[in-house]
Amino acid sequence: MRKILEASRPWAATLAFALCGALHGETFSYTDKLGRTLQIQTPVRGAVVYQLHEFIPALKAWEKIVGIGRFAYQNSLMLATKPDIAATVPSGGSGTDINIEALLKARPDVVITWAVRPENIRFMEQKGLKVIAVYPDSIREMYDVLALLGKLFGREKEAGETKARMEAIFDLVRVRAARVPAGHRARVLWTYSRQNSVAGLDSLSEDVFRLVGAENVAAGLHQRTADVSMETILNWKPDTVFIWGSATYSAAEILNSTQWRDVPAARNRRVFKAPVWSTWSPCLAPIVLWLAAKTYPDLYRDVDVRAVTDKFFRDVYGIPMVAPGVSDF
Repeated sequence: MRKILEASRPWAATLAFALCGALHGETFSYTDKLGRTLQIQTPVRGAVVYQLHEFIPALKAWEKIVGIGRFAYQNSLMLATKPDIAATVPSGGSGTDINIEALLKARPDVVITWAVRPENIRFMEQKGLKVIAVYPDSIREMYDVLALLGKLFGREKEAGETKARMEAIFDLVRVRAARVPAGHRARVLWTYSRQNSVAGLDSLSEDVFRLVGAENVAAGLHQRTADVSMETILNWKPDTVFIWGSATYSAAEILNSTQWRDVPAARNRRVFKAPVWSTWSPCLAPIVLWLAAKTYPDLYRDVDVRAVTDKFFRDVYGIPMVAPGVSDF
């Protein structure tokens, strides 16, 4: 399998197979987001997946899952693909508040969790668990994680098909983004759980904005996320603002805020809340299409975004599109 990420980026997850072929019982080495190299026997018999759970139904890998993060129980996509998830898949807590008793009872071959809590990873390892730390900060890293999951679960074919369907949507966006003159790119901003929490240069959002052909006004921040002042946002002058789908505030709250009224995006009613699907998921592809169409509506007048998304859901998940979110899809 082609190595997805450059070897010159040691912090990024890289996948390197120790043996050729797709034999059962194969051992391969994986260097995770924290730079830790693990030897893993595949396919695994059971895994606990704290994050990236929207990949599980895409890979048709439920029989490999012996535990899952508790947030999956409230995820509409997970409920649509596996209505009995709460009754049949135990929770191991979450990546930030792990339930070690449940983990040890599940006896997983591997635990997959975010890299942002190294102390939790060390704690689980001290209990004899093998833990892979992940945190995709780009589309290429997302594909690397997809390849990892396909290998772990013995679902390389499904992983390849999922990537191809994501790429089909990304290619559609790339073609239209190429039509945007360099000096006329939209100035966009992505906000997270708070209205002043923004995506900086080292984020997946930055990669998405580049793909769409837009300029991230917060790219001067060499961080994944950062809290900034309202004065900073006013000075950035974003003409379009996107809100993380799981944020507790709405587009209307920004549009009606006196603090935001002088920001071009709010003044021109160009504030949109993203669909509630995870961006660390195959659903990143339809989210990118939605975002591109909101950013450059004239370029996408011939594209039925809802129909493309519905087909994607049927092809990848075997269900119609679910939970588009609170924004106008």
